[in-house]
Order: sequence, then C-alpha cells, then structure tokens
Amino acid sequence: MTRFSLILALLVTAAGATLAAQPATLDHVKHFVRTSINQYAAREARYVHIPRSHNGEFALRARINGVKTPMVIDTGATSVVLTYETAKAAGLPLDLATYDVEVETAGGHVRAARVTLDKLAIGKLVELSVPALVVPRGKLKTNLLGMSFLNRLESWEVSPDKLVLRGYP
Repeated sequence: MTRFSLILALLVTAAGATLAAQPATLDHVKHFVRTSINQYAAREARYVHIPRSHNGEFALRARINGVKTPMVIDTGATSVVLTYETAKAAGLPLDLATYDVEVETAGGHVRAARVTLDKLAIGKLVELSVPALVVPRGKLKTNLLGMSFLNRLESWEVSPDKLVLRGYP
C-alpha cells in the first residue's frame, strides 16, 4: 500500500504542476491519473494466495481446458505434469501421444508424452498454450504445477504458511 500511496502522491503533484502551468490540460491529467490507478489496481488483482497444507505442500485446484483438477506446486518440475486421467478428462489427444520424454518423479523413472494445454487457470491467473507432460496411467498420483507455468508469472514467493503467485497485468 505504501508504493500505491507514493505513486498517487507523485501523480497528484505532477497534475498540480501541470494545471498551474496550463489549465486547459485538466482532462488530459484526469485521464492519465485514472488510467494509472486502474492499471495499478488491475496489477494487484492478478495474484493468488495458496496456503500450505498440513503435509507441507502447496495444493490447489486448477482448471485445465475448463476441467477442474487438483494440483501440487512443484518448483523442481521443469514442466507441468499431468496424470493420464486428468489429461483424458481435459480432452487432450492421448491416442496420438508418444511417450518419449524421460522423467524422474518421486515414484521413480518414467516416460512422458509432450502436450500443449489450451488453457491453464489458477484463480485469476490464466495462461494459454502451456507446454506440459502426461505420464501413462497409474504412474503419477497427483498433477504437478511446474516451471512451464510458473516461469510465465511476474513473480512467485514462498513464506512459511503460504505461496503467492503474481501474474503480469
């Protein structure tokens, strides 16, 4: 909030100086101030707080191609990784999938198939054309939200009790 107050004070000062020099620019200044405040508000609205679960994970509900599914944040995963069942429910073309990507999971070594998610949404954060991997049926217990999604965000930060994902405005 301090940053917002500073920005607002600078805008008001600039507006006052401009109006003192040229009163005819009032409409221009109003538009500039309104636009700046709206952009700041929009930026602040694009974040998601994820509480740490009792087992220490950051679990959430995402929408993949419109289908709600549980996921766990995994910053050690290079990519978003989906179970076969989730990928099937999301309408991904698994009949054409080639399982040729070597993946090391908590359950061991497995081969995965490359796919592209049309839309991956976590709250107000929505990304299109997200690269992901799908593992064969029964090879993964939960979907992983990895770096192929997290790298698209403006920032993400971890504290002892929560994870904050912040998208670009």
